[in-house]
Amino acid sequence: MKDQLDAILQAGVDRAAAAGVTAVVVDASGVLYEGAFGERVIGSGIPMENDTVGAIFSMTKALTAACAMQLVEQGKVDLDAPAGDVCPTIAEAQVLDGFDDDGQPITRPPSTPVTLRHLLTHTSGYVYTIWNENSTRWHEVTGVPDILSLEKVSLTEPLAFDPGTQWQYGIGLDWVGQMIEAISGMTLGEYMTTNLLTPLGMTDTAFAHSASMLERASGVHARMPDGSLAPIDVPGPENPEFEMGGGGLHGTMRDYARFLRMMLNDGELDGVRVLQAETVQTMSTNHIGDLRVTELKTQSPGFSTDAEFFPGDPKTWGLSFQINEVPGSTGRPAGTLMWAGLANSFYWIDRENQIAGCYLSQMLPFGDEGTVGLFMEMEKAVYESR
Repeated sequence: MKDQLDAILQAGVDRAAAAGVTAVVVDASGVLYEGAFGERVIGSGIPMENDTVGAIFSMTKALTAACAMQLVEQGKVDLDAPAGDVCPTIAEAQVLDGFDDDGQPITRPPSTPVTLRHLLTHTSGYVYTIWNENSTRWHEVTGVPDILSLEKVSLTEPLAFDPGTQWQYGIGLDWVGQMIEAISGMTLGEYMTTNLLTPLGMTDTAFAHSASMLERASGVHARMPDGSLAPIDVPGPENPEFEMGGGGLHGTMRDYARFLRMMLNDGELDGVRVLQAETVQTMSTNHIGDLRVTELKTQSPGFSTDAEFFPGDPKTWGLSFQINEVPGSTGRPAGTLMWAGLANSFYWIDRENQIAGCYLSQMLPFGDEGTVGLFMEMEKAVYESR
């Protein structure tokens, strides 16, 4: 496997599928593969390493969900109780039904309260501006900043539909982070570090870089019109008002692989249990019924393409994971969990075959064919080598 994956990832970097890549493949008992290729910033001469830190964006969601499920286990919150009981602002959210002749938003009360289950499964009605035209327009009309501002007012956007009636990817996990803070009395980062990251030995994962993490951080690149890659500056908010449960973490793939191994081991790693086995099983099953995951249609081409993994295959959603309902073209079986981060980082968890992997590239737009294709090529090689 090592020789094959090394060759695939090096070839991918050579053809500019990504500027740099780090990847890890694990089973329940340990690391099967680890590799790093390319440069942290093109032209810098500084190589990607196995401990290179990147912005993992929405790969944060699974960790936030695990923290929330700890609180569910403890009876401190219920999956199907109104989330507004914990965060009153959620109870005030209205459904955006469009805009009047003057361009002003038309809103109404939702038909049912938003629940924690809705927030974890992207069926709450909360969406992302990047992939929703009405949400983008609402922010433009009202002047309310979007979620990347890390201003709390960004969380007050209306729902795009009645809870439980559609699947649309969105800011639900950011609200889950706010619920964790309200219930625990800690910041999300404090809760996550104490109850998940430290127990799992994930010492290089955090909402804010430590000095050591900053020294090992990768730059971000953009795909240019001619197909080349160029470094870009992605400044963060100067005064963030909250830690983004849906996408705020920085970390290494070496760290993230420890979370993946915990999921393969039914909530335990190296003798330390962070979730009950029943909870991991619950998180790994369909929670959206007959609804299906749909293509993300971009409103911001610089940030994302029109993106979908395994297009044409039916896909459902667990408690923070996409689940493919049929075997995937890479060799993954039906029931495999996966998701990704905005700067094109990806992971999968195959609990049936007890194998998982993660891949980090730092580039935009999300869904870039080059780096997505390289990740898929890597995953296929893992299955072919077994």
